Amino acid sequence: MCICIGSMTKVISLSEEAYKVLKKLKGEGESFSDVVMRIAKPAEPKSLLGFAGKWEGADIEQVFEKVMAEREASKGREFKI
Repeated sequence: MCICIGSMTKVISLSEEAYKVLKKLKGEGESFSDVVMRIAKPAEPKSLLGFAGKWEGADIEQVFEKVMAEREASKGREFKI
């Protein structure tokens, strides 16, 4: 008699190429199920406020200038209804 506790397993077929890719992504001590869940599970939504004040680069001025230039360039796409 066999009693299975926990989740059921499913058998899936992969091409040789897909298997090789999955195997490369697999870390030590990680199952193939762990890899699939890691890459297929949707990311948790994060608030933009969590990123406020987090810039650590020395190029903040250049980034700000580029953002402002791209905003200015996109104004040409505005239209009135």
